[in-house]
Amino acid sequence: MSPDLNPGSAMLPTRRRAGRRGGRHRGGSFTLPADSPTVVLAGASDEVMAELARNIEAAHPGVPVTTGADSRLGALTGSPAAVVVPLLLNPDPAFETPLREGLSELPVLVADPLGPHPILAEALHLRLAEAGLARADRIRMMSMVTAADGVVLAARIVSEGTEVTAVLLASRLAVPVVTAPLGDPEALAAATNELKGMGAVRPALSPFVFDAEPGEIAAAAAAAGAEAAAPLGGHPSVANLAVLRYVEALEADYTGD
Repeated sequence: MSPDLNPGSAMLPTRRRAGRRGGRHRGGSFTLPADSPTVVLAGASDEVMAELARNIEAAHPGVPVTTGADSRLGALTGSPAAVVVPLLLNPDPAFETPLREGLSELPVLVADPLGPHPILAEALHLRLAEAGLARADRIRMMSMVTAADGVVLAARIVSEGTEVTAVLLASRLAVPVVTAPLGDPEALAAATNELKGMGAVRPALSPFVFDAEPGEIAAAAAAAGAEAAAPLGGHPSVANLAVLRYVEALEADYTGD
C-alpha cells in the first residue's frame, strides 16, 4: 500500500505535520493522491479563483482543480466526485445555505468557509510585508519593531469573524489592529485615530478582501491616512487554506463527523 494513502480509503489524503513554521499556528502539509476528488473553488472573482487554482495545481500536481460550482459537477464521477470550497473570508449563510441546498443531489461535499483561520492572518501579514509595512520573519519581529506600528483591518462588512482575524493578526505583528468597513471613510479615519490614541505613528491599511475596484484601496488608504497593502488575491497562503478546508471536508466525510 502506498504510504500516501490512509487504510481503507484511496481518496483520503494523508496529513503530514510540517516542521516549525513562522508563527504560533503550525499548519499541516498534505499528500494528495492523483485520484483525489476535484477541488472546486466557488465564491470569488474569476481572476482570484484562477490564481488560487494555479497555486493549488503547482503544489499538488495531478489533482484536478476547477472553478465555479455549476452544472458541470453533475458530470463528475466518484464518491465524492468533488469538494466545493467556498471562498468566504467569514461564514456567510446567505451564500452557503443556497450553495449546499443546490448541490445536495450531487456526489459532492461542501467545505467550511476559509475564515476565520490563522492562515488568513498569515496571508495578511505577508501582504503587509510585501508592501514594506511589516517584517516577513516573525522570529526577527520578536526583537525588532515592525515598519507599521498599528493596522486598520478593512473589510467589506465587519463581522465577528473579522474581529477574530484582527486579534490573530495583532498576535502575529505584536501591534494593535482595529477593524473598519472598507467603504466608510469616516470609520476608517476613526480607526486610525484610535490607533494613534494607542501610540501609533505609522498606521497601515490591510485590505481584508480578495480584490477591489481600481482606486478603491487608494481611496480607503487616503481616508485612513495610512499606507496600504495589497488585497489578498490568490495568495499562496490562501491556496493552502483552501486545500486545508478541502482535506477537512474529506476527513469529516470519511469519519462520518
